Formats: sequence, C-alpha cells, structure tokens
Amino acid sequence: MQQQLNVQLNIPIPEDKVLISKVELEELQKNKLVGVSWTMKDLEEKTKRKKEWLQENILYVPRFKQKLDTNNGGFVYYPKGKGSPWAFQATKMAQFLDDNFHLIWRG
Repeated sequence: MQQQLNVQLNIPIPEDKVLISKVELEELQKNKLVGVSWTMKDLEEKTKRKKEWLQENILYVPRFKQKLDTNNGGFVYYPKGKGSPWAFQATKMAQFLDDNFHLIWRG
C-alpha cells in the first residue's frame, strides 16, 4: 500500500495575478489571433526573418504558394503590383508556420 502525506499550504497570490489552467491559457493564446490580419512587417517580427528570406523560403516556394495564395482558397494575399500590400490571416499563417516548421527551416 502506497503511503500518502497530505499537506495544506496557503500561498498568497499577488493582486495583479490569477491562476488558470494550462488548457485555458493555450485557448486564450490561440484566440488572440482570431480575426487579426498581419502585414509583411508583422510576419517579419513574428518569424525574426526579413521579407526577402520569407519570400524565398516560404511565400514563393511552389508547394507552399499553392496552399497559401488566396487565389487558391488560401490565407495569404499576394500583392498585385508594386506598392500593393501583403496580407496574412494571422491564425492560419501561425498554424501553417507551426505545421511546416520542419520543412521551412531545414534549409
């Protein structure tokens, strides 16, 4: 029979802090991107990579572009000309980066 020790601890929680479950935290983090779109600058900040690297290694790679391009039902708006902005659906782009990390960063 396993022995058990029950101890009651009172640990003060600072007024500016709350305790939530790990599942709730993950859900909150996921939901903060819902309805948000990123610019190219946002994507550069999130990935810590420059526009040229992102274009060469992700955005214009044919196997990725097929999935990403809004013209194919994707979640990345590719500029139509000089001065036209990029647009990325934040939730889906973040998920794409997570799902394809091994393909993108292996070189």
